[in-house]
Amino acid sequence: MANGKRTWIFPDGDLPPQGEPGLPLEGHESLIVLNTGDQDAQIEIDVYFEDREPEEGLWVEVPARRVRCFRIDRPLGDRGFEVPFGQYALRLRSSVPVVAQIGRADVRQEKLAYYTTIGFSE
Repeated sequence: MANGKRTWIFPDGDLPPQGEPGLPLEGHESLIVLNTGDQDAQIEIDVYFEDREPEEGLWVEVPARRVRCFRIDRPLGDRGFEVPFGQYALRLRSSVPVVAQIGRADVRQEKLAYYTTIGFSE
């Protein structure tokens, strides 16, 4: 039996800059998706912004019984969309139930910070 939900929303994306060379960790955000089911997950991602229309219909796949990490600071989805630095939000719609979270490595301060958060799901 697959765990999770088919729709996930992450309203607080804020892609940080990568930071200065030589830091132990690059600034970035990652979308982490776990598919515990027996079918591959076909996931449609929509990216929302505060000052322009959303970028809709980016497709990724998470194989059955696998976890995948999608770096938001790298080309995303089948079209290789580049999310600009700053505020954004994500909506995921999956063909099968999955569990999703966002992780952020923020290097804009002297002490590095990395944390994750689960989004809204239904």
